[in-house]
Order: sequence, then C-alpha cells, then structure tokens
Amino acid sequence: MIKKYIFNVQTSTPVRLDSYLTKEEIFNSRAQIQNLIKKNQILVNGEVKKASFSLKNEDEITVFLSEDFSLIIPKEDIKLDIVYEDDDMLVVNKPKNMLTHPTHKEINSTLVNALLFKYGYEGLSDINGVMRPGIIHRLDRNTSGLLMVAKTNKAHEILSEQIKTKTAKRKYLSIVHGNFDEESGTLNFPIGRNPKKPEQMAVIEGGKPSVTHYKVIEQFKGFSFIELSLETGRTHQIRVHMNYINHPVVNDSLYNKIPFKVKTTEQVLQSYYLSFYGISDNDIIELEIKPDRDIEKVLKYLRSLK
Repeated sequence: MIKKYIFNVQTSTPVRLDSYLTKEEIFNSRAQIQNLIKKNQILVNGEVKKASFSLKNEDEITVFLSEDFSLIIPKEDIKLDIVYEDDDMLVVNKPKNMLTHPTHKEINSTLVNALLFKYGYEGLSDINGVMRPGIIHRLDRNTSGLLMVAKTNKAHEILSEQIKTKTAKRKYLSIVHGNFDEESGTLNFPIGRNPKKPEQMAVIEGGKPSVTHYKVIEQFKGFSFIELSLETGRTHQIRVHMNYINHPVVNDSLYNKIPFKVKTTEQVLQSYYLSFYGISDNDIIELEIKPDRDIEKVLKYLRSLK
C-alpha cells in the first residue's frame, strides 16, 4: 500500500529540496531522501525535481512511500493519564519530557508508543500515517496537558475540522516574564522557521498567519500568570509570540535566556482546558485539569515574595 504525505514549505529564503525534507520525521537520512527523489517518489508542485532544486515559500511537496518504508514503532507499556474516553476518541494528559510522536531520531518513550501498547494500530486512526497513529494535534515535549487522540478515521476527520473551524477550544496556562498594562490582548503575527536558527520558529515576513489571545490571571513583581487560547496551531506558537512581545515563558531555554531562580522541567506552559463536540451525540464536552507541578512551584515562589 502506498501512503501519500504532503508538506507545505515555509521558508523565508531559498532552500534545497533534500535539505528541507531532512527535518521531517518520516525520513532517516538525506541519502534516503535523495534515493526517493531519483525514483520520482517526491514531487514539487506536482512535478519531478532534482535534490538540489531550490524551494520557495508555499511550494507543495508530495511524497509517496510504501507502507513498510516508515520505522516500526515499538509498543511500550507506559502509563497513560486518560482524562476522557469513549468509543471514538480519548483525551490524555500528556506529561512533560515526552514527545507526542516519534521522530527519525527518537522512536521510544513517546505518547504514540504508549498508545500503541494499549490500542494497537487497529485501534487508532491512520490518517496521519504509521508514525502518528491517532494523533490529531500535538504538544511540545515539555508542554504538559490535554491532547485529543482519535480511535477512528471518522473521529479524526471530525475533530480536525473542529480545530480548523475553531469550534474546538484549547486554553493554556503559563507564567511569563514582565507585567501587562492591559488585562487581555490578541497577538497576530505570522510565524515561520527561523532562517538563522533552524531549530527555532520566529515571527517572520511571509510566515503562516498565527493568532494567540491572552488574559492576565495574576501579576507579580516582574512576572505574570496568564491564560492563553489559540486560533491557530503553529509549532511553538505561544512561546514564539510571547517572546516576540518581550514576555518570554519562564524557563524556556529555546527562546528565553533569562535565568530564573526556580528550576522546572523546561518551559512553564500547560494545556489545561479543552472543549469539543462529541462524535456520536454532538454534545459539548468540556475538560479542565489543575495546574501542573511546575506552575504550582513557580506560583508558590512568586506569591511568597509579595
């Protein structure tokens, strides 16, 4: 069986086709990518191109792979914190220091490994391929919280559409540097890959539209406890937007170099609230969890200084 993968190029500067694809988790090496290009299994805007072809922003890459090309993802008996479950889907509370799905560099100890142990491939949607069974959206490794997982393709399509049309609501808690003059606000800045630091995303001209809303919950001397909600779901969106307006997330080593006295498991950021329409009955399902240990630890410290 042949699987089709589509990638929409986001770049502010021209980049080689084979170089660009090395960041995608379905590949193990540039040599594999170059071999697929030679076999005409990788197209750019529907046309065969050489490995050295220079991609520009918004080009569309289509990759055709056989079912057995992808890595075999091991099933691992990792405890799942299931907050909600029915016949169509489930919502898990993903802990910090856990990838949502495997990459070509890391294929163990991810949420997918745990899901495969409990449900197997047959019990999860396959729309996103063998590397991401059941995965509709993702959380960064060190962002904890609520994450939807689809058991069936029908559920996957319905929940993905709810995210796209914004009928599914996602809210986050975070502690950031600095104080706000206003109680709430909206950040509308385009995000794309940082041309100078490819491991980072950044607000750049020509990036994808990205909208984040924030609301101040509590302020301290030099810090703020805030709630955030997303209209879009770009990689590192909250972290990039908050850093861009000079309110970086506490202990975010990728975007924030300001030292902080309290140690945490990386960025102080949690997906704490989720609402969506049920698959079978269309009733609204609302889920909310308590602040995680890192948020509680930092809040305790900041409140002790008042």
